[in-house]
Formats: sequence, C-alpha cells, structure tokens
Amino acid sequence: VAAALSVIKLDKAVYSLLAGAGVIGLALGFAFQEIASNFIAGVLIAFTKPYKIGDIVEVKGHVGEVHTIDLRTTAIETYQGLDVIVPNKEMFTQLMINYSATPKRRIDLNIGVSYSSDLELVEKVTRDALEDVSGRINSKPIDIFYREFGDSSINLIAHVWVRYPGNRAFYQSLHECIMRVKKAYDQHGITIPFPIRTLDLGLSHEILKDVAS
Repeated sequence: VAAALSVIKLDKAVYSLLAGAGVIGLALGFAFQEIASNFIAGVLIAFTKPYKIGDIVEVKGHVGEVHTIDLRTTAIETYQGLDVIVPNKEMFTQLMINYSATPKRRIDLNIGVSYSSDLELVEKVTRDALEDVSGRINSKPIDIFYREFGDSSINLIAHVWVRYPGNRAFYQSLHECIMRVKKAYDQHGITIPFPIRTLDLGLSHEILKDVAS
C-alpha cells in the first residue's frame, strides 16, 4: 500500500492526515479522560454522600452552601453571592471540609489585659461573660488560658464551643462574645491596653535639652 501511494504521490498527504488524526485523537483522549474522571467521581459522591445539598463546605479556598450536585460538577454559592462550579473530581480527591457534618465550632477569643490587672478576677469575669452566649454548647466547658507576657499586655485565649448551623450564626456568636467581654471588663475596671511603641529619633542629649528648655 505504501509503495502504491508513493507511485501516485499521495504518501505524504496520507501521512499528514494520519499524524493530524493522531494529535486529535490524543487531545480527545485527554478531554474524555477528564470528563470520565469527573463522571466517576460524581457517581462515587452519589453513593458515599460526603456532602449533600444545603451543606456548608470549603474546597480550594471557597466556602459556601452546596446548591447543585450533578454527575460532573458541584455548584457552591459563596457567602459573597458568587456561584462557584467545582469539578466533582476535585470535590472527591481534594481536601474538602464539610462544616455541616460536625455542626459545632470552637471560638478562639484572643484578649490582652493590662499588667496591673488581677488575673484571677480577669479569668472569672471573662468566664461569666461568656456563659450565656447565644448558641453555646453547655456540655463543653469554657476554657481560659493565659498564653504570654506581651509587649504591652498579658495575653489570654478563651475557648467557647457553639452550634454551627452556618457561617452567619458562627460570626454572630463571635460578635456577641466580643461585646459581652468588653462590657464586662468596663464594668469591673479591667483595661484592654493599646499597643505601646517607643520611637528613637536619634536625637542627641544636647538637642533634647534645648527642646525641653
């Protein structure tokens, strides 16, 4: 066949067509491989159900509510109102956090108090202020730990566990924690200090004396 094509001078044309077909076939192979991967992942998601419509999930830096699950893609509506379409292969193989699977979260409240504060009083006032935060899980205790001697404050962290029906509820609880602690500190004269900075302007003692005089 090759000899016959060579005689009628069609061998180069046929070889070019075959080469082109090979490239196209290779490209189609890769494309269908990706489609097949997403399809298979969609089937596995349907059976294993790692998430469902209405769940709050985070994948590849996107956090939002799942509103559509197809065989090839999953659609997430972020809290900024964006519609993010994620291939099912990534939803199944990438790190994905399903916040709705464990409907509780811990608030880590970092606070700094003045060095002149009564630390035992600070601990008691902080715990009392956080006892009745909306959505708090009462079966989990409030943990308060002093962490370090900071530049201008003694720093502590308070752990509060709250129910997590969604991001808005979590941030509402965080908002309430901050409001309650600030109000309680004001009532008991506990100071949350501003950062203190000392500036060295490189001025000589003679110049400073002249300015002072």
